[in-house]
Amino acid sequence: MHSRNYFNFSDMPVKQIHYEEVLAECSDYRGAIALLRQFRPYLELIPSMRRPQESVIPLPLPLIRLRNPVSAAATRQTDVASGEVVRLPADIAILMCDPEWKIKTGVEIFVLIHQPHEDFSALLGRWRQTQIWLNQGYEWIMPKRHQHLLSEGADDIHPLFVIFPETPERIRRGLRGACLPYVMQTVYALDEGEWLDDALEASTDDLLLDDSFINTDDALD
Repeated sequence: MHSRNYFNFSDMPVKQIHYEEVLAECSDYRGAIALLRQFRPYLELIPSMRRPQESVIPLPLPLIRLRNPVSAAATRQTDVASGEVVRLPADIAILMCDPEWKIKTGVEIFVLIHQPHEDFSALLGRWRQTQIWLNQGYEWIMPKRHQHLLSEGADDIHPLFVIFPETPERIRRGLRGACLPYVMQTVYALDEGEWLDDALEASTDDLLLDDSFINTDDALD
């Protein structure tokens, strides 16, 4: 059996490869489901575990088309006209689809992965900005194979933060304090240095989560 020798990432900062590996893994429905397995309340939102490929639609670096104009004051950028396409600050949107009726359900999960050099305010700020965009009325820019689905936005939106062992403790502390759910990913680098293998392992250790998270942050604070 091929043995793996791992580099020790303890006491090292989050690197771009950590982010890229999780983004790539969760861009596939199997990786997205593996991620949701770490937070049961969200796993239970999947319409059918017997038909997972038809039930879970991950959208990496998601795009939406706005139905209403947005002022520069809300976006901290420039005015955005109705009909314009914008990229959400969330890293992955996970949409749910009823495999029997071939329609999108009203549940949407937004994954925010801790990025290199990103502190708590910036990570939380990406979720807040996502909420602002989603509050304007929107429709999804869907992949070609899902364009037959109704692409209207949903009212039932949920965040899920992904952190790493290298993530500063204050970020974990801040997410707990803001009552926002997170899971921990460990990315192992092989000594060949040519590719990474991510282990999707849960670490909700000191985070006490309950069903109240199902409706956490549905509205802006």
